Amino acid sequence: MSAGLSQDRIKHAFLWPAFLLVLAISLFPLIYALIVSFQSVRLVPPLPPRFVGFDNYAEILQSARFWGSMRVTATITLASVALQYVLGFALALALHHNVPGASLYRVTFLLPMFLAPVGVALIARMIFHPFLGPVNDLFTTLGFGHVEFLTRAGPAIAVLVTIEVWQWTPFVTLLMLAGLQSLPHEVFEAAKVDDISPWRRFWDITFPMLLPLSVAVVFIRLVEGFKVIDTVFVLTGGGPGTATETLTLFAYNEGFKKFNLGMTSALSFTFLFVVIVFGTIYLALAQRLVRRVT
Repeated sequence: MSAGLSQDRIKHAFLWPAFLLVLAISLFPLIYALIVSFQSVRLVPPLPPRFVGFDNYAEILQSARFWGSMRVTATITLASVALQYVLGFALALALHHNVPGASLYRVTFLLPMFLAPVGVALIARMIFHPFLGPVNDLFTTLGFGHVEFLTRAGPAIAVLVTIEVWQWTPFVTLLMLAGLQSLPHEVFEAAKVDDISPWRRFWDITFPMLLPLSVAVVFIRLVEGFKVIDTVFVLTGGGPGTATETLTLFAYNEGFKKFNLGMTSALSFTFLFVVIVFGTIYLALAQRLVRRVT
């Protein structure tokens, strides 16, 4: 007994210092940023911190630029995640039923996910160039005029959605394929014996059984989608004007261009609050849907 207690004490002696160190490293920046969000702090010109209470948050909520960036973020995220889920699920179903060349497709589909978003944005910037890009060359060949993909709000957002879909659909495909392969085969064999059509098998068996996984996959992609910045920064810089500026890019511009740290911290916590509220509502609605379907 004493030997066991001695070993437990030795374990705690090694674990607790590391745990407290990681906790301090994680919590200190968060608490400090929260304190700064209630202050007016500027690095250029250097001014001493001044407590302003909720003025930063009030200014954010009254800012048309903030609501515009939220609308852009929501548009890009919701549109791209919806397409990612539909295409990813369809590709997973095709791969699960062993279409010709499935082994090659499984490797090929995963390649975009391993590329750096900055590199993808640089390539997309060349592809969608208004005069030198191959997309506009194709449009010209087909008799259409040049499309200003990156200098007009609508086409620029469409390009950003396309890039997100191209790069992250493999993630959805991978998870949905794993879910499909984990389903019990006996259920589907019984459905075939009962001569149930493939569409009814999907809608009445496959989709309900994968609904909890679908909820989790969509939630992960929504949270990640709300944080998009690198692709937008490289491809459009938030332009034209602020037509493609996302919340994270808005916070970046406030912090690294205007050096307004108080406002940047307030924006970060506002963004955190938006994600938490949106995630809570999504999970509550998804839980109701899962209970109703299953």
